Amino acid sequence: MKSAVIVFPGSNCDRDAHDAIERVTGHAPAMVWHQETELPDGTEFVMVPGGFSYGDYLRCGAMASRSAIIPALRAHAERGAPILGVCNGFQVLTETGLLPGALMRNAGLTFICEKAPLTIENGNTQFTSAYGGQREVVFPIAHHDGNYFADAATLDRLEGEGQVVFRYANNPNGSARDIAGITNARGTIMGMMPHPERAVDADHGGTDGLGVFESLLGSA
Repeated sequence: MKSAVIVFPGSNCDRDAHDAIERVTGHAPAMVWHQETELPDGTEFVMVPGGFSYGDYLRCGAMASRSAIIPALRAHAERGAPILGVCNGFQVLTETGLLPGALMRNAGLTFICEKAPLTIENGNTQFTSAYGGQREVVFPIAHHDGNYFADAATLDRLEGEGQVVFRYANNPNGSARDIAGITNARGTIMGMMPHPERAVDADHGGTDGLGVFESLLGSA
């Protein structure tokens, strides 16, 4: 699967995303600067990485959601092609309206950087199928605005339609219903605050994140 990683000014997990994708596929993804207006021909999967796009000025992901590449990202989404947004990438996807809800300041109003135990709530998605019967994983988190919010009707719909994919075992940020990651209604876009791309190497703290990329892209 031909992949691309969108890079904004302030992205700091774009290289982690690059390396995770290359580790699983054996092929380096295209690194697409946010001011470009098209994705490379044949792009099948897009990752929107973590970081602090535009320094989180105004609101996390707000300015990035107006970048020149966003219409191409929307067109990619409309085709039903997969998109993964992690941390700031999740914030960007909510700001563009590609995912419902919003990410607010952590309940404790502090930046959190730690390993977060998660439960896999839906293992039957294109982002989680490789986990098989595994239902517990640990991914790093590093965010100040990871408190997921949506109105009750939206939360009920996410729960009822199986769109809640990851849930915090010990909610670190106040997210509604312990939500750590969701998909859109079609199941083609996933946003999550924890970082699977930082959990793909045993020498760097664990490999629980590999399942996300193996689910999407297949084992190398």
